Amino acid sequence: MRIAFLTAPEGVEEIELTEPWQAAKSAGHEPVLVSTQAGEVQGFHHLDKANTFPVDEVVGEASAESFGGLVLPGGVANPDQLRTDEKAVAFVADFFGQGRPVAAICHAPWTLVEADVVRGRVLTSWPSLKTDIENAGGTWVDEQVKICDHGPNKLVTSRKPDDLKAFCEAFLDVFAAEAG
Repeated sequence: MRIAFLTAPEGVEEIELTEPWQAAKSAGHEPVLVSTQAGEVQGFHHLDKANTFPVDEVVGEASAESFGGLVLPGGVANPDQLRTDEKAVAFVADFFGQGRPVAAICHAPWTLVEADVVRGRVLTSWPSLKTDIENAGGTWVDEQVKICDHGPNKLVTSRKPDDLKAFCEAFLDVFAAEAG
């Protein structure tokens, strides 16, 4: 299965990109780095620059139809940039419209809020997003991983890098089941 990993050009929390990427690859999937610009994305370890990663596809040219699922890594700056990019927001919303599974960790649900896809859903995130999620019609819970199947697709969310092992296991199980 091709899995889109959507990031902004700068600000993605590196471990929230690399660990799910490797987990997807190890499970036999094809991870594809999608960004709002061609070139490379800059990873971060909290506020410090880390490695760069080559972009495979640009979001304005990519289609949700060509992917089996979507992973949204966190970092504070990453989803903050994505939620101001109309094409990125439309790309995320398209996964929900097509009923494809989505996984988001840490601050990544900001992009889900902007795409107006959290209404009626139960999800988790970094705690500072609680009010944003609730104001967008979602229910926020403080759990390591939350799988919500309200609506046409499943949504897997997680709080922080410490939850990555459980997050990876959950989204891989959900994506495999959805691929059926």
